[in-house]
Amino acid sequence: MNVQANQGMQKGVQPPPPPNRIEEMRLPVVMMRDILLKTMFRKNLDMVTDLAEAICLPRAVTQELVDLARSQLLLEATGTLNANSGGEMGYQLTDAGKARAMDALAQSEYFGAMPVPLPVYHEQIKRQSIRDIQVTRAQLTGAMGHLVLPDSLLDYLGPAVSAGRSILMYGPPGNGKSSISNGIRDAMGDKIYVPRAIEYSGQVITVYDPIVHSKAEVETDDPNNLRRRRTFDTRYVRCDRPTVITGGELSLSMLDLVYNPTARTYQAPLQLKSTGGIFIVDDLGRQAEPPQALVNRWIVPLEESKDILALQSGEKFEVPFDTLVIFSTNFHPNKIFDQAALRRIFFKIKIDGPDQADYLKIFAMVAKKRGMPLDEDALLHLLKKKYPTINNVYSNYQPIFLIDQMISICEFEGIPYQMTPDLVDRAWANMFVTDEEIIN
Repeated sequence: MNVQANQGMQKGVQPPPPPNRIEEMRLPVVMMRDILLKTMFRKNLDMVTDLAEAICLPRAVTQELVDLARSQLLLEATGTLNANSGGEMGYQLTDAGKARAMDALAQSEYFGAMPVPLPVYHEQIKRQSIRDIQVTRAQLTGAMGHLVLPDSLLDYLGPAVSAGRSILMYGPPGNGKSSISNGIRDAMGDKIYVPRAIEYSGQVITVYDPIVHSKAEVETDDPNNLRRRRTFDTRYVRCDRPTVITGGELSLSMLDLVYNPTARTYQAPLQLKSTGGIFIVDDLGRQAEPPQALVNRWIVPLEESKDILALQSGEKFEVPFDTLVIFSTNFHPNKIFDQAALRRIFFKIKIDGPDQADYLKIFAMVAKKRGMPLDEDALLHLLKKKYPTINNVYSNYQPIFLIDQMISICEFEGIPYQMTPDLVDRAWANMFVTDEEIIN
């Protein structure tokens, strides 16, 4: 990552403000109270400070919930002050509180971080929209410095990324479509806020996923700085803009809410987890689902910036769709889509193989990285004898493949790394399979 380019991206996403009172939570009071009781029961907590950390709320709001539960005789003060907690009063569940916690757990096993109401999350999405990002040529080039790309490609790619709209990259295999997708991800150097869970119609949907979301380092206060860092609602996790990458395993069912019948909670689908970031559909056309069916599923989100999900009850509801979708395929778009589908994909960019000059740049770069000395006779043999047999069609993956093959041969033969016409021939033989009939 180019550090200067990354620093240029830092515009400072506005963080979600922490609630100051129960009324600002915009959640059902009974739901909040029950999550408090379940968390106390499951985690065996008795201090408001520890409870506040567990349910990710400010201490004052947590104290309000504790006082509410006390007024309903579900909690009681222990009557002792904990010396290790600054003389803080301890609380415990009454028998009625334990019974209520058990009943609540029977309805939903969810406890811990208080969920964010969907409308409140929608407000945060607007503060950190992917469509507000402006990527310059220098930033995109810096993020893809390890790739040899023609300037003309960035002419098309840059506006597509800055627009935050859908992109279709197509072309022959092995020319870096996946690497370019990852480079786009790296170019977005700012941070956003991902909710641990959201709430809709009394149902909890978990969103934060450590596998998908990369948690940012915690900012610390500088005692010498007069301006202290801004606090934010800790029901969110500050993360890098997320990137979800799927390939041949993608199915339509993976784009629906996942219901856990044991916990009686939902898990957000992939596209919701990628909100504010990038959703990459790699190897489009290799999935069990037809490409047309997959794109049809995206039509409403791509056009209207909203998605429609359904609960177990069948109730459907809208969620914001703020994601840069990148489709990558080795097939010609006209072979896998109709024109209506293509019209809904905003940018269509062909990724071709390198010309001979760029191919040699890649070859030299890989050879240097692998510690393989270049040899003029071997390179001439490769360009004049081998590539004419495939009509001089170059691919980005080929230098890595050929050099790694020659390294493997050298290591097997017990000789120093070297490049010779004979080794080129042996490496080339493993790059393609001869078209012949096999008699069984």
